[in-house]
Order: sequence, then C-alpha cells, then structure tokens
Amino acid sequence: MKASSGDQGSPPCFLRFPRPVRVVSGAEAELKCVVLGEPPPVVVWEKGGQQLAASERLSFPADGAEHGLLLTAALPTDAGVYVCRARNAAGEAYAAAAVTVLEPPASDPELQPAERPLPSPGSGEGAPVFLTGPRSQWVLRGAEVVLTCRAGGLPEPTLYWEKDGMALDEVWDSSHFALQPGRAEDGPGASLALRILAARLPDSGVYVCHARNAHGHAQAGALLQVHQPPESPPADPDEAPAPVVEPLKCAPKTFWVNEGKHAKFRCYVMGKPEPEIEWHWEGRPLLPDRRRLMYRDRDGGFVLKVLYCQAKDRGLYVCAARNSAGQTLSAVQLHVKEPRLRFTRPLQDVEGREHGIAVLECKVPNSRIPTAWFREDQRLLPCRKYEQIEEGTVRRLIIHRLKADDDGIYLCEMRGRVRTVANVTVKGPILKRLPRKLDVLEGENAVLLVETLEAGVEGRWSRDGEELPVICQSSSGHMHALVLPGVTREDAGEVTFSLGNSRTTTLLRVKCVKHSPPGPPILAEMFKGHKNTVLLTWKPPEPAPETPFIYRLERQEVGSEDWIQCFSIEKAGAVEVPGDCVPSEGDYRFRICTVSGHGRSPHVVFHGSAHLVPTARLVAGLEDVQVYDGEDAVFSLDLSTIIQGTWFLNGEELKSNEPEGQVEPGALRYRIEQKGLQHRLILHAVKHQDSGALVGFSCPGVQDSAALTIQESPVHILSPQDRVSLTFTTSERVVLTCELSRVDFPATWYKDGQKVEESELLVVKMDGRKHRLILPEAKVQDSGEFECRTEGVSAFFGVTVQDPPVHIVDPREHVFVHAITSECVMLACEVDREDAPVRWYKDGQEVEESDFVVLENEGPHRRLVLPATQPSDGGEFQCVAGDECAYFTVTITDVSSWIVYPSGKVYVAAVRLERVVLTCELCRPWAEVRWTKDGEEVVESPALLLQKEDTVRRLVLPAVQLEDSGEYLCEIDDESASFTVTVTEPPVRIIYPRDEVTLIAVTLECVVLMCELSREDAPVRWYKDGLEVEESEALVLERDGPRCRLVLPAAQPEDGGEFVCDAGDDSAFFTVTVTEPPVQFLALETTPSPLCVAPGEPVVLSCELSRAGAPVVWSHNGRPVQEGEGLELHAEGPRRVLCIQAAGPAHAGLYTCQSGAAPGAPSLSFTVQVAEPLLVKLVSELTPLTVHEGDDATFRCEVSPPDADVTWLRNGAVVTPGPQVEMAQNGSSRILTLRGCQLGDAGTVTLRAGSTATSARLHVRETELLFLRRLQDVRAEEGQDVCLEVETGRVGAAGAVRWVRGGQPLPHDSRLSMAQDGHIHRLFIHGVILADQGTYGCESHHDRTLARLSVRPRQLRVLRPLEDVTISEGGSATFQLELSQEGVTGEWARGGVQLYPGPKCHIHSDGHRHRLVLNGLGLADSGCVSFTADSLRCAARLIVREVPVTIVRGPHDLEVTEGDTATFECELSQALADVTWEKDGNALTPSPRLRLQALGTRRLLQLRRCGPSDAGTYSCAVGTARAGPVRLTVRERTVAVLSELRSVSAREGDGATFECTVSEVETTGRWELGGRPLRPGARVRIRQEGKKHILVLSELRAEDAGEVRFQAGPAQSLALLEVEALPLQMCRHPPREKTVLVGRRAVLEVTVSRSGGHVCWLREGAELCPGDKYEMRSHGPTHSLVIHDVRPEDQGTYCCQAGQDSTHTRLLVEAGPAKPLVHGLRCMDKQFMDKQAF
Repeated sequence: MKASSGDQGSPPCFLRFPRPVRVVSGAEAELKCVVLGEPPPVVVWEKGGQQLAASERLSFPADGAEHGLLLTAALPTDAGVYVCRARNAAGEAYAAAAVTVLEPPASDPELQPAERPLPSPGSGEGAPVFLTGPRSQWVLRGAEVVLTCRAGGLPEPTLYWEKDGMALDEVWDSSHFALQPGRAEDGPGASLALRILAARLPDSGVYVCHARNAHGHAQAGALLQVHQPPESPPADPDEAPAPVVEPLKCAPKTFWVNEGKHAKFRCYVMGKPEPEIEWHWEGRPLLPDRRRLMYRDRDGGFVLKVLYCQAKDRGLYVCAARNSAGQTLSAVQLHVKEPRLRFTRPLQDVEGREHGIAVLECKVPNSRIPTAWFREDQRLLPCRKYEQIEEGTVRRLIIHRLKADDDGIYLCEMRGRVRTVANVTVKGPILKRLPRKLDVLEGENAVLLVETLEAGVEGRWSRDGEELPVICQSSSGHMHALVLPGVTREDAGEVTFSLGNSRTTTLLRVKCVKHSPPGPPILAEMFKGHKNTVLLTWKPPEPAPETPFIYRLERQEVGSEDWIQCFSIEKAGAVEVPGDCVPSEGDYRFRICTVSGHGRSPHVVFHGSAHLVPTARLVAGLEDVQVYDGEDAVFSLDLSTIIQGTWFLNGEELKSNEPEGQVEPGALRYRIEQKGLQHRLILHAVKHQDSGALVGFSCPGVQDSAALTIQESPVHILSPQDRVSLTFTTSERVVLTCELSRVDFPATWYKDGQKVEESELLVVKMDGRKHRLILPEAKVQDSGEFECRTEGVSAFFGVTVQDPPVHIVDPREHVFVHAITSECVMLACEVDREDAPVRWYKDGQEVEESDFVVLENEGPHRRLVLPATQPSDGGEFQCVAGDECAYFTVTITDVSSWIVYPSGKVYVAAVRLERVVLTCELCRPWAEVRWTKDGEEVVESPALLLQKEDTVRRLVLPAVQLEDSGEYLCEIDDESASFTVTVTEPPVRIIYPRDEVTLIAVTLECVVLMCELSREDAPVRWYKDGLEVEESEALVLERDGPRCRLVLPAAQPEDGGEFVCDAGDDSAFFTVTVTEPPVQFLALETTPSPLCVAPGEPVVLSCELSRAGAPVVWSHNGRPVQEGEGLELHAEGPRRVLCIQAAGPAHAGLYTCQSGAAPGAPSLSFTVQVAEPLLVKLVSELTPLTVHEGDDATFRCEVSPPDADVTWLRNGAVVTPGPQVEMAQNGSSRILTLRGCQLGDAGTVTLRAGSTATSARLHVRETELLFLRRLQDVRAEEGQDVCLEVETGRVGAAGAVRWVRGGQPLPHDSRLSMAQDGHIHRLFIHGVILADQGTYGCESHHDRTLARLSVRPRQLRVLRPLEDVTISEGGSATFQLELSQEGVTGEWARGGVQLYPGPKCHIHSDGHRHRLVLNGLGLADSGCVSFTADSLRCAARLIVREVPVTIVRGPHDLEVTEGDTATFECELSQALADVTWEKDGNALTPSPRLRLQALGTRRLLQLRRCGPSDAGTYSCAVGTARAGPVRLTVRERTVAVLSELRSVSAREGDGATFECTVSEVETTGRWELGGRPLRPGARVRIRQEGKKHILVLSELRAEDAGEVRFQAGPAQSLALLEVEALPLQMCRHPPREKTVLVGRRAVLEVTVSRSGGHVCWLREGAELCPGDKYEMRSHGPTHSLVIHDVRPEDQGTYCCQAGQDSTHTRLLVEAGPAKPLVHGLRCMDKQFMDKQAF
C-alpha cells in the first residue's frame, strides 16, 4: 500500500526538532530545526498564538531545509514557548521549544527594581549607559568629598553606591556618608551624588556607582585617597625626633629573616570609629616605597611587607592604631641574619635619566664565583639592553635605553642565594610607575596609580594596544588613576600608561573565584505507563543552589558507552520522553544532573530502561522499476528516522538478518542494504518470468509497495555510442567495427546512403556481437560516411582517405631577402615528393601567376620568381605544402634611399668614460659611408672605432670624454644620418660618512668634520643650521683630494648645531654639541674649619670657581639662602662671597656653595657657630599616655636649670592643684599627676618653660565591650518565630548594644522584641514574613557582629491531586486539583510544553482550586498533563481514544478507453486505516498493472493499460464499512488522423520537416519516402511528441524528391517532397596555361559547388570520352581530367563545362631532352616538314 506518492506530494515532516534554549539577559538565543515536505513547506514562527515578524532583534535565517529563529540581545520578556509551524498543500506540522532568559544576579535584593512588563523586541529601549562617571580624588584628612555620577537608559536606571565591594550600610562607620539624588533640571538621565563629610583615613578606597534597569547593568568607579596633613618640622634639625608612640609595656616579639628574603608583618585592628593605622620603624614613621609595601588584605588585616631584607632593615617595627577613643600598639623586633659568604662590595643605589644608562657594580669574594642578575623576581639574561660584564671579582650590569619600567629593585645573586640589593631610580616624566603585575580576583576592583613629574598633563591608558574608556580614567594634579570595577576575564591583559615617549606597563591578571557546584537532583523515578513513552520525575537538590540552575537530561542506548544529551529543563518535576526523541529503536537508560554557572553536579541515573521506537515518516517512497531481462532491479526509499524495516516480495517476507539471500533455492537472489535513513532492496539478474513481482516495505508507521516490470531486451549498439570520424592515408588498411547487444544479430552496411556490395576491395564480416567492414587498401575515393544499420538504430563512421602528407625539405627556417628596385628575386622551396602540389601566398592572399610573378615546378623544387621587383612587391610570402609552410620575408628598397635606419635625428646622452655606439643601417651591404664630427671627417683610433657588418655601420667610442660631445654624421652620396652626442660628468656621491654623525665636544676643543667624495674635483658647500658657512678664524674649510674638512679650532657652545656637507646630488649630516667644562672650586681663601663668632660680629664666606660666569646656589642647613635681613651675596669674577653683617643664633649652621642646581654638582661647605646666652632648656619632653578609665595619669619632664619656672596647661588652660590634680618637683624633674581619669579628661597636656614648651596627648580608653559568641546565620520558614542571640565579654549597661538591620536601626514593629540576660542579648522576631529576610547586626562601641536571616516561602501541598482522564477523539477533558494555599500562580503543561489560554484551552483559578479544560482533542494530544507551582508538581495522564473509521466519500463509475489508466478513489475518516478493494466480489492484490495507494485519508485503486477483461464491478471495504459496487466500462480504441501531412518544396542541400497528429498518444507510426521505409540515420530524424509524429530530412538531394507517407494502424497521411536542384558552378579553376613535357601525364582539375554534379570535358570544342588516352575522375565536388602519354598533337585548348559555367586551359607540350641519333637522316614527309617549319 502506497503511503506517500501522489499528485499532492507529502506533508511536512520534522527531521530535527528545535531544542530548549537558556541564556542570560543580553545574550543571543537561537532555535534551529530541519523540516522536509513536497512541495517545500512554508515555515512561520509563533509565540503565544501570534505569528512573529522580523525586526532589528529578531530574524529567521533559512538554509535549504534548515530553518532558524535568531534573537539578539535577549530580554526577560522574550522568554516563553516558540512554535515553528510548517505547512504545504499536503498538510501541516509543528514543533515547539522553550526559551528561558535569566537576569544577571543582583548585588542586593533590596536594590532590584520592581517587576513590571518589559518591552518587546524592537521597542527602542536600552541598558544603562554612564553619561558622567565619578572622578578619583586625593584629599587631606578632614576635607569634604563629593563623588557624582549620571547614567541614562530606558527605563530610567536605579543608582546605588558601594565601597570596596560592600554596600554603604555595611561599611563599619558610614555615619558621615550622605546620598543626594539629582534633580531633573540638572540634565538627562538619573544622577546620585555621594557626599563624605570630614573625610577620614579609613575612607580611602574604591567607590563604585552601579546603574541597573530591566535591560542590563553598568558600573563606574573612582579612587579616594585620604592623606595625613603634613606635620611642621622640628625647630632644631639636629635634634632627634620625638617619639610618636607611647613606650611598649611588654617585650616585643622577635622575627628572624635571612638577608635577601622578604619579611611580612600583619596586624588586625577593630574599633569604632574605624581606627587609623601607622607603621613605625625605630620610632620613625614609615612611608611606602619600592621595598616597603603597605596594604590591607581581603580579611581586613593591615600588612607591612619588607622586600629583600638587608642588614640596615633590622630594628623595631610598630603598628600603631588610633581613633578618637584611644590608641593601641603592636610591635615586633626584626633581625636580619647575614650569610657567611658576603659580597666584598655590595650594590649601591643609582639614578639615571630616561633614555640614558644606569650602571650597577659589586664585588664578589672570588673571581670564579658565578653570579646572576635579577630585576625583582625576574632573571635578566645578557642582551643589548642588559649588558653584563665580569672583570675579575667585579660584576657590572649596564642598563641601556632606560625607561620608566626599568625603575625598581635589582639584585645580584651568587651561590647559596646570597644577594645584594640596590634601587634604580629612573628620572623622567613618570615618577611613580605601575607594578610589574597585578593579580585581582574576578569581580573585585582593580586600581592602577601613576604619578607624573608635571601636574595637569594628560596621559593615555590602553590595554593590549586598545585605548580604555574615558569613564574609568581620572587625573588630579600629579596623580593619574585607572579604576576598573568588577573585573572579568576579558579585562585581563597588558595595561599601559603613556605620556609622550615615556610609558609604564603592568600585567593585569584576573583570577577566577572558585565556587562549589550545585547538588544533584533527588528522588529520581521512571514510569513506563503509555506505549512508546516514558515519564521521568525527580525533586530539586537539597539544599537548593544559590545561583540559577537547570536540569540536563541525557540518554544512553543499552549496550553503548556514550551518553547523549536529550534536552535541558528549568523547573523541577517531570518530563515525558516520547519515541521521537531517540534516533533509532532500542532500549534506553536515562540520567539527570543539575547545571549552574558554578559547574555541574554528579549524575543521577534513573532505575531501569525503556524500549522506545522513533515514529518514522516517509520522505521518499518506493517507485515502480522497469528493467531489461538480466539486469539488476533496485528499490529504495528514505525515512525520516533510523529504524529497522521489513521487505516483502510477492507477499513473502525477506529475511533481514541475512543481507544476501534467495527467495527459494535456484530462484531470485536479493540483497538488503540500509545506510542511515535510506533502505534499499537489490534484485540480482532478474528474468522475464519475474515480471509483475510486487515489492513491499513495512515498519512502524510506514507501509509502501511498488511493482517490477521486465522488458525484452531490444538490440542496441554497445559501441560506438556517437559518430566516429576517422582519417587514413592511401593504401592503408581500414577496419570499421560495430558491436551490438545481441549475438549474431544481422546488420547492414551503407556508404553515403547506398548499401555496400562486397568485393576484393571491401569485405564485410560478423563475429558474434561485432560487425566489421574492411578496406584492405584504402583509396581517396573511399572517403565518405559509412553506416551500420540494424532494427532502427545505426552507428555512423566518417572516413576520410587522403594522400600521405607532404613535407618541406628546404628551407627549414625563416628566410629574409633584401633587394633593390628592378632586381630579380627568386624564392625556392624543395618538397619530398615530385607530384606534391604547393600553393604560394603573399600577405595571406594566394598568388596567381602573371607577367610580374612566375611560378616554376622542377621535380621536387618549387620556385616563385619576381623578374623585376618594385617596392610594392615586398611582403610576407608563404609556400604551403600540405600542413607545412615555408616563410619568406622580402624587403624591396627604393634605390633613391640608401639609409634604412635611422630615419630621423638621434640624440645620445652619456656619462664620461661610458661606452657609446652609433649605428646606421644601409639597404645594401656593399655601400660605403663616411663618418664626420662637427663637419670634420673622423679618423679611426683606439678612442674611436669604425665597424662594418653586412648592412650595418657603427661608430664606437669605448670610453667617451667630455670633448667627444658634438654632432656626428654618417654620409652616403647625398644622404646622411645625424647623431647628437652629449657627454656629462658622473654624479657626485659621498663615500663617507653614509650615516648621520653625532659629535660631542667641550669648550675650546678642536672639532673636525670630514667628508670623502667620489670625485676629487667635485665642488662642495657647507651649511650650519640651514645657512651656508663662511670661512673665518673660528671656522676653517680644508680640501685634500676627495676629502673635505670643516675645522672648528676652538669650539664654543654657540658653535653647536647641525652641519651639512652638500655635494650636489648627495649630502652628509653632522650634529655637533659643544658643552661647557664642569665647574670646579679653586684654592680656598678661608679655612674650611668651623668658624666661631660672637653674636653681632660680621661673617664673610668666600670661594673661587674655575669659570667666572658659572652660577652658584648658597644654602643654609639645606635651605636656599635669600638676600636681605643682614645677608648679602656678591659675585666678583670667579669669586663668590656671602656676607653676614651681624651674626645671630639663627645664622649658625652649615652653609653650602654649590655650582649649579643639578644633583651631584661640586660644592663647598662652611660651618658657622654663634655663641648663645644661657637659656632655659627642656632636658626631656613629655610622653603621650594612654590610660584606662579610672586610672591615674602621670606626666614627667626635666628642665635646665633645675630652678627654672614652669607652667602646666591642659587643653590650653592653666592647670592649678586640686583634689584630682597634683604638681611636684624633684630636682630638675617636674611631675603632673591626674587622679581617676575619666573619658572627658582626654586631651593635650603642655609644660611651658621660658620660651620653650613640650606637649603630649592623654588618651583615656573606655573598657571595651566585645562579643564572645557572635551571631549565626538563620534559615526559617515563613510564619515561624526566630531568635538571634549574642554573648558579650562583660555585662553592659542598658543600651550598650544596638540591634540593626541592613545597617539601619530596627523599625518599630510589634513583632520585634529585645531582651538582655546578663551577658546574653537576644532579638525575637515573631511570625517572620518574606520581607524580614536580610542582614541583621548587633553593635557595641567596640565590636560588631552580622548574620543573615533567610526566609523561605511556606511549602505548598496538594490536597486533591490530578486524576487521569480518558475521552474519545474530538471530546473535551477537564483536570482539577486543590492546593493548601490560596492565590498560588502556577503553570499548566502538556507533554512538557506550557499551555496558554486559547480557543481550545481554558484555565481557571478559584481560591485553592485550579482547573484546566481542553477542547477538540485528537489522538496526538494524548500524553502527560502537569501543573507546576514553584517546586510543586502534580501530573496526570490524558488518554484520547480513536474513533472508528468510516468511508466519507466512496468511488464512482468510470468509463475509459482501451490502454488508458482507470483510477478509483475513496476518502476515509482517518489517515491510518487499511482498505480492501474487490472486483466482482473477489479481493484484489497489487500487480504491475494494479496499484494500491494511500494519500492521507484518500485511498486509490489504479488499473494501468486497461483491457476488456478489466471491465466489471468494483467495491472497497474498511472494517465493517463498505462502499460500492461501481462499474468500470472499457471502450475500444480507434486511431484517426487529426492533422494531415503537408507537401514541402525545398532547395537542394536544405532540410524538410513533416508533422502528423493522430487521435491517440500511445500509437506507433511508420514513415516511407518514395515507397521505401525510412529509418533514423545521419540525414533522417524521427521522433514522437505525444500525439504528434515528426519526420526531419536534412541535406536534401535531388533524388530525394517523391511521395512521403505516414501510417499508424489503418490511418495514413500522404504528402509530396519537391527538391529544387541548384545550378552547378565552378569554385576553383585550373591554370590558364599548363606546360607538360612529352611523354608525361597531364592533369586538369576543377572544383564545383556541390558533390554529385556532372561536368563535361572538351578539346577544341569536341567532347572527350573516357578511354586509354583520357581518364575522368570524380571525388566529391572535385573533378579531374587525366591525359596519359602526352604528345605534341595533344597541345591545344581544353574546356570544362559545369551547368552554365565553364573554364578553359591552354595545354603546352614541350619536347623532352634530345636523344642520340641511331640511324641516318631520311626524307621526311613534306606535310610534316611544313608543320615543323610553321
């Protein structure tokens, strides 16, 4: 039964279904499917029942049968089920897939925007974009900071700030932070400003502004650095600095480190306000530098890291933390362990300028000790940049071409990892460079800082060569910052800061944060209830993953090791897997896992396996096969899926487990093949008795059949298949072979349409299938078209017999002939055969003999003679003999012009010593010429040569000189050729120097610039800075042959500049720099020993320099000296003087005179001491104190003299003794005691003695209230009671601790209550709701603890579950369930596809009850119906029963003509049903003439080539339903001529076409011409087009005229063919005269316009007849007259007549060579004598 063939094609069928897609918001989503159908179906995409249209974000790519849906920049509103619907004229099909769009995780749930409907694709909305971002700032402590950002987007984004990755309310102390939203009039977009009042040191960090809306998220960051204000320097620079921290109360810890290793100190400090941290070393504050790194780690600890420790780094390191409540200290003693083997001389710190060099040098104990150089942790290898030198024990590193990134720490290491360390400082535009590398965790903020020498300059930030956005760059003064908030892997790369030609680079590496993968699903179960489907159920993992996740389902065929992914599911519950989801029939296992952005969980395997069979569809069905007897018959069909099937032959099943077999012993052999979707059955070597066999194929869902027809094998030609053209030479053997498909089948040979007759010259043989025609010795007249004809088919051979090819013996090369006017020219050509014809051509035209051209033949020699040549006779001549040619070029020169070349004046330009050749070509080789120069005849010499070669005359100058310039003439008779020769000097080239030369000299040094030229006499010019120089005493120009010099005898600084030596065509460049010699101090006029003076005495300090104009800088104690207030500065030539008119105490100190301001310039120092009067001094100063609340504080200070008066002050007020204040004196000591200190007593205590004072800070520390047991995270279900509990170290007063939520105090709520029980503090939350979820904290003044409260929704339960529903096809089904909660929103799904309200789907919800009503159900709607709400899922099965099949429309009576096809058709109510056809009550079975087809619901019965026996009654039956009987009537077929033949008149050589139309299509006709049957051949073509029969005759001949007859059965048609003969014309004439020797043979040849034409030969008007004397030949259109044994009496005029045309030839007979006389003279006949005398 046929299932797919028919006029309407096949309905659409999905070969590949679209798969569910899950993407993140903003990404690209694509669905793909493959659908086939005939005709190709139209594919549309739908969503929610509405057809989708293409837009900017939505497109529908298609490639053949593959169709797709591409969604760019996916939004949450794009999520849903997309349906691909395909339809054509034969039916319709659809497939669905879900698209899920995930929103990126928000940093804080409270900051997410409220849910609202999002715009659809193409609505013009977009993600946030920052219009202005925050700017990095560097401020002093106490300053006010404002960070502002503005972002645009639609809808308007929500803005919020973070500090160092934490929300502002989570910052430890954020009370001085204020947020100020922007106003609408400020500009477009949303803005939010962060104001920090009185910035503190802990406020330093990275601040990030986030902008978020429904379409995306953006962020921009800035750096804030808060610095300590600079403290005023001490009055006495020599005095030791006062300690800044209080003395340690206990011994510090000890830490040992090997020299060259790193030391790391870490301290963890807490307090509120957040404390400020300072690091100290040996009592002095530490600042970060190259080897001392200070930072805060991710755990909040403060770290000091000392790199590559040296002996000088040992000492006491203190971490001091202070806030307004007090201070605390932590100290460690660092010891550096020195190695036994040490460097003899360690490295020293060096400085260098950018683009310069830096030299590092050290010494090792032994010259044989190997060393290695490092830049920090990177080893340096010798190269052009890092030059490494070893000279004995000296190790030297030279760094060339310094740049900013070369700034850093360098190490030289010898064995045992003994190191010496030095700093290399690179001076340039960039002061502080970037670190070598920076490691940042993914999601954290990356900050890069650069400090430049000049303020306000603009640098350029780039990553991997691409500029970075301006929004993340900031500059302020000297500082430049790059802030990258929330870095990702894409941010990694090489980051560069460029400033002019300077640049610094760092490698930014982003490390991934490791997350734990989600847990696996639980309670996985498999249900195998419905046929060919399996239901899989599971529960979500516990605990539930924190990030979004999906479930991935995979399948495995039993017996295979490969797991293949089926699809992904978003929500937990169940999924129904139909047979269509597997590629082939088999037993399958399933497993499932959970997948999130953090990885994949372990797989959970469902217990058991399920047998699934894919539903197959017919893509290409079986076709009837018609073959010849003995051939193989191949039946094939294509299915939509890979599945096993069964083949049937005449109703008998063929064994599929045996690919090759026989139906029965000795019967038909077959082979079964399956390749993918294609199934094939091959029947080998079928016989005629197998005709009518019926082949069938069956598999689940597909049944198809076809018939086998065997035809008697007609004879046909195996070879040749096409017309063969053959060429032979005379006397060669010719064999023509034709091979037929049958053995010993007769065939007939024809030549030019005439049947051949066997003879000695033509033999016909037959050998089995091969028929041969043999010509033993071919002749030219054997040429023609041969045909081997048998049973209406023919093989054609085109045979051409020609004489052997002619070859030219001489000449073999091109011949050039030169002649002058009237000279005789002979062109000779020799061929290899005497009788070979040749043709002469001139310039492509054939030459005819005339008085001016004579053609001669003598044996094998052929000549063309030009008796008296003229210039027009010149040209290209060819002698053509067969396929070969001889070429001659004839040049005829008019004797009036002797000179052939040159025709005009020639100009020659040459360089001195170059070779010059003047050439003149003459027309004759023997002509003589005369050469002259400037009118005088030249004389040959070694410097001037005259050459003569054939027609060429040359004058050669081997080495031309300047004096050889002039006009040269080549004269002959009155003609001359003129040559003008111009000789010039060669261009000047500079040999040395080839590159630019740079010279550096000092003042008065002699500078010589030298340039060497290629020529000694070449002039040069010198230029300085673009101006030509003039010789003087200060600038001397010298010349020594090719060397030129410019000498500066005593160079001055102003002589520096760019010098150019210009030599015309070339230049040399010199850059000269003249510098002043270094300034030196000469003999001292005053002794450098300290100068002591009394107050009021004058002081004079003087020195003498080596140069009078050198500037100097005076300084006093390191500060520049300014004139005025008793100070005078003088310059007297090279002498410099500093005068102090009246010395005072302020004038004492160290005075330095330095030559210039450059570092390292020479200097001279003077020490001036001024005696002072006795004053009150402080022997020791006050020390800051920190005491606990209630303790005593004692301040102690020593003064000199002991009896000096002192005054105590506290916070600027004078202190008087009292109950709490005691003052005492003990010798020189002064003591102040404060009893029972309280918090308000904190402040500054000052002691004033005379004009001096000392101060110290008093800190009163409150007893800390710390948490011993901290808060723990709590998880609760909605409605439960929650208790948060902490324990403190001491019992605090009421209100000592404070409960907060999200950083804010708790709101007033009756559900919240707080209680204290001694050390225990509790917070109760009664009946928690979802809004209570968040971060809760408990704070004291000294500590803080946080915990997270997570509230999960109340669990849903099913009170009344869904129940299975069974209905009939076309009915309605209702599903109901009842839940434990009201107002629950859920989703209904069928077969895993979500359902939406529509005409056939109604969804209702009423309190606890949910109802689904499905209308108009079909069999395909059977499956699993489920309800999903959050993690709850309830499912039931829908079963739709099939309705009994009925016959909707039955067959009708038919009347057909004998030989036609009769088709009965009926239509069923269902597509899948079997029909039985009956004739006269007997069941019909398929046969070659009887075919049964099924097209959807239609069933067809076809009877081919109906005959009288097929008439009768027919009926069809399906189940219990029957239709019929109906009657088939077969009427007899009659053939009649509808369109008669028409007579045709044509000219000879043309074609003629005859057409005849009959009443029936399947009719065989027969053609005759002149009573002879016509068969297809070279000139006969016969074809049939339906009812029309056509005869085409080509190349008509006159004998083809006659009656044309067409006969089809009893009907016939007649017509006449008239052929008009064309007049015969001469195409090629014989020569007008022909000379023949006596006794030879004369041949006259003509060519007429067509073959077969009759010609007549005449001599002197009398017609000639063939005989021994005259032979007449014909070959095609060529006719020849051969006269044998020519005699003198044969001389005369011969004529050839062809129709109305004729040609004449005069035959001349010449006597041959004389023969010797044998007999004596005899009397001759008088008549003969008279004739001879005439």
